[in-house]
Amino acid sequence: MGNSVRRVIALLSNGVLGGVLLGVLMSVLAGCSRGAATNGTPDSVAAAQRGAGTDAASDSGGAATPVHMALAARGTLAVIVSGPGRSDALDVQKVRAPFAGTLESLSVVIGDRVESGQKIGAIVNQTSQATLNGAQVMQREARTSAERSDAIRALELAKSSLVQTVLRAPRAGVVISRGASQGDLVSPGDSIVSIATANSIVFVAHIPQGDLARIRPGQRATIDAPGRVVAVDGVVHGFLPADTSTMSVPVRIDLHMSNAAMPIGLFGTAHIDVGERSNVIIVPTAAILRDDVNGTSSVAVVSPDGRAHWTTVSVGVQQGTEAEISAPLLAPGTRVIVSGQVGLPDGSRVVEAPADSTTIAPERAPSPYQ
Repeated sequence: MGNSVRRVIALLSNGVLGGVLLGVLMSVLAGCSRGAATNGTPDSVAAAQRGAGTDAASDSGGAATPVHMALAARGTLAVIVSGPGRSDALDVQKVRAPFAGTLESLSVVIGDRVESGQKIGAIVNQTSQATLNGAQVMQREARTSAERSDAIRALELAKSSLVQTVLRAPRAGVVISRGASQGDLVSPGDSIVSIATANSIVFVAHIPQGDLARIRPGQRATIDAPGRVVAVDGVVHGFLPADTSTMSVPVRIDLHMSNAAMPIGLFGTAHIDVGERSNVIIVPTAAILRDDVNGTSSVAVVSPDGRAHWTTVSVGVQQGTEAEISAPLLAPGTRVIVSGQVGLPDGSRVVEAPADSTTIAPERAPSPYQ
């Protein structure tokens, strides 16, 4: 320290107040001494050096992350409008009891296909059945030869007078319900069997009102229904009266003849082909990650130097496992990551993983959506 500083310290050392001030002054001088020990390097320069060291370490250290990639390509995608619905029958024929009697036989069950005029059962008139039953009882209770002779004549007369009517299918179709079983007593007009006539089974899909402008009669449609491995084919017939309590409109889809046996009341989803998008950039849907918080979608694009860069994209038409990227315009042949990109930091080096491997992003890497 200089002589002037020593004189100040000497003056301040006299008394309690001087001791306190002396301590403060010594602390200030010590801080200045530590600042001088940095060789005069500014803080901004030191920070830049630290950043440069980090970048250098990032460029030179760490192995490339194995991922699965695919190429963006130009192609054509179908534009599909979908809606839930259920199968129904437009024409249902009922087989009714012509008179009061006993249902002697019924040979069909729900789901059976029948032809027009096919015998499906028989019904016996109640009065004639009662006469036959009485003659049978008379025969069982006969004791003498005269009584047995009378009972035989009565039984033959009752059988010859028995009023029996055969029940036949009025039209070809599918049995969709049964109102009675064999042996039941029925009254005149009772429904015994309901038959949906052939080609009258349709699918009624409920389509959002915003999509109705794109629906036209004659458009191809497919129906996905539970329990059916193969989708049911059909064609749009037209609109049905709208239900004002919902924001959708029922659309009638006629099913092809091979699908006429589709059960009534089966729920499913209709997919109507309303057009196509041609010459568009297509990537696998597995390449697109959606942020449910802000609603954006991103794709990890791999640059020629093998680094992954997250790109926010606008997704257009989607069909199955493929989707249109409407913006930004990706060049055909651009590599995108379809597996292993979750949690991958931007700028990471990547390499194509073996075809039979399952890629998992490092747990320590932050997700681009966090």
